[in-house]
Amino acid sequence: MTGILYLCATPIGNLEDMTFRAIRILKEADLIAAEDTRNSIRLLNHFEIQTPMTSYHEYNKYVKGKKLVEKLLEGKNIALITDAGTPGISDPGEELVRMCHENGIRVIAVPGAAACITALTMSGLPTRRFAFEAFLPPEKKERERILVELEKETRTIILYEAPHRLVKTLKLLEEHLGERNTAVCRELTKKHETLYRGTLSEAAAYYASTEPKGECVLVIEGKSQEEIDREEQQKWCQMSIEDHMAYYISQGADRKEAMKKTAQDRRVPKREIYNYLEKQKKI
Repeated sequence: MTGILYLCATPIGNLEDMTFRAIRILKEADLIAAEDTRNSIRLLNHFEIQTPMTSYHEYNKYVKGKKLVEKLLEGKNIALITDAGTPGISDPGEELVRMCHENGIRVIAVPGAAACITALTMSGLPTRRFAFEAFLPPEKKERERILVELEKETRTIILYEAPHRLVKTLKLLEEHLGERNTAVCRELTKKHETLYRGTLSEAAAYYASTEPKGECVLVIEGKSQEEIDREEQQKWCQMSIEDHMAYYISQGADRKEAMKKTAQDRRVPKREIYNYLEKQKKI
């Protein structure tokens, strides 16, 4: 029989967030694969976990991943941990999970802390629908592509950011998204945990004068339906009534239906569109 890959969440700051189940699994596993063994050894020592450990990180995820899969196929149970939080969320764990599924290896998640969910639930912004983007890409072209996509995002947006890039990122977000409400969460679950609530420009101004420390999670409100409707109306109003009518006729609508839709888009009575076209002798 093959072994099992356990995805063990670890605390994002406060060691009291470590679950009893995660401690047990880490003690019982044949091997622990850690993102940074130098960091994880402190966690293991704290909970008196003596299981052998090996490194598994972004720069060896393919080569080491194959070796870990071989051990799993031999029947070894492996626990995967990241530096902080849940493996597979913004770290190379997702690649190992994919390789396990391809090889018929069972994967079990041992849930616990996740910075994105922690920040979302304390932000005060809508939680029913959200989009997690992790860190914005470092490459300018790819970063711009993502920001353009986020301009239309109606769900609450969650981003990670390093403190030295926080102000720059807040300003970029304001340029692309406009003045949105946001929550900046820092040092989550730690002694100096802070939550700043305000608009994107207010947050940028605040952290420009108050140097941020610690990893940050940004929670940003999505585009409202009112804003979408307003932009849609502005788009139609910039078009002539003749062109507006022609658009719907080209979509297969007859003149009566096109008139109705044009009036709806412009938020005017249908009679107003009729009278205009009659005056222009277009009807």
